[in-house]
Amino acid sequence: MANIFIFHGTGGYPEENWFPWLKEKLEVLGHKVVVPQFPTPDNQTPESWFEAFRKYEESLDENTIIIGHSLGGAFLLHLLEKVDVQIKAAYFVAAPVGILPLKNYETDKPFIDQPFDWDKIKANSKEFYVYHSDNDPFVSLENGQELAKKLDTELTFVPNAGHFNASAGYKSFDILLKQIIISANPK
Repeated sequence: MANIFIFHGTGGYPEENWFPWLKEKLEVLGHKVVVPQFPTPDNQTPESWFEAFRKYEESLDENTIIIGHSLGGAFLLHLLEKVDVQIKAAYFVAAPVGILPLKNYETDKPFIDQPFDWDKIKANSKEFYVYHSDNDPFVSLENGQELAKKLDTELTFVPNAGHFNASAGYKSFDILLKQIIISANPK
């Protein structure tokens, strides 16, 4: 079974949005699911997030699946730049890559103001999935389009999903769960 991580975004925490629902659904299937708490908004830097994730780094292997929501997606990009292991799949949900408008640009800037090493990122995951909506009040659709382009994958466009958070009605996320189940099963 897979080690699965869910990364929250700016101001986020493990018990918000669809994270607990997805964790429960995947654990019932036998997967180990971890939703780390990262420092936010105080001390929100890539360095502090890497420090918080350090205790999980040895869990990364060829069966690992990581889901990054919002700024968690930008952190996932940095993680894939840094590690020396190829994971099974990387999922990005409403992730910023620096294209304005971004509501939290100033607080998210340390994660998105430097160019990403796309070749290294692409080498460190077998599969990539990008989800974005047309009415996200935090991260413009152009971020999802650019991310999908850079990762050589299709954008999964979900109309009227907002920021895929609880205020947009996302306490569950069925299309994400279905794709993760497909990714997690050995081929």
